Amino acid sequence: MKGSLTVVGTGIRSVAQTTLESRASMEGADRLLYLVADPVTEAWLRQLNPTHESLADCYREDLKRIDSYHEMVARTLAYVRRGEHVCLAFYGHPGVFVYPSHKAVAEARAEGFDAVMLAGVSAEDCLFADLGIDPADHGCQSFEATDFLMRRRRFDPTSHLILWQIGVVGEIGYRPDQRFHRDGLAVLVEYLLESYPANHQVTVYEAAQYAVCDPIVDVCSLERLLDADVTAISTLYVPPRELGVSDPEMLQRLGLKQHTARRAS
Repeated sequence: MKGSLTVVGTGIRSVAQTTLESRASMEGADRLLYLVADPVTEAWLRQLNPTHESLADCYREDLKRIDSYHEMVARTLAYVRRGEHVCLAFYGHPGVFVYPSHKAVAEARAEGFDAVMLAGVSAEDCLFADLGIDPADHGCQSFEATDFLMRRRRFDPTSHLILWQIGVVGEIGYRPDQRFHRDGLAVLVEYLLESYPANHQVTVYEAAQYAVCDPIVDVCSLERLLDADVTAISTLYVPPRELGVSDPEMLQRLGLKQHTARRAS
């Protein structure tokens, strides 16, 4: 029998945000591999499929994160090559900030195996709901914080800005206690202050992992961000500095009037 790979996400809020499609894939797999963030979801997965196997042991202090990811991919593909129908489950959306999921799908397809990724609920989806943000209003930009700084990404301060992993800026390793130095965060604040005033209100956000818990929504001024309780899973939301200005020439080309453009924004 020829093996196959299905990559799924369990959502952010334990169990509750797993789609029916993803659950069916996990239940029906010959092998269920997983990497999740909370014990409730892990216990549920163990009940769901007796072939369960955690990939958490791929993380070790002596390994860079990229090496841990490659180990996850290698273990996954080994089962696929044996002819098993493998389901690989990650918390959140399996394609959002999950390097090994994309790598595993690409390698499986390159070797001639059927491989698919199913959509899930990401931290950004939760952020839109919890903070009441519509990306259609003013537009929305989303960057991983280290990449944002390394490449000096060009962005529009009149749009919503979301920065992921602000607690691990510049980190390439793994720490089991999930506590990291804040030097990278200080660089991020300095860079943002080039485009926003010091008193610009920003939000440190963490989606709730359990239905009985509230999300963490810590609003502070940009200049006080270093005093905020930032963790390895914190996301930063930066609202628009001001409303964008409509371009008169483009309005004319589109057949729109200025007041119409204001209502559309």
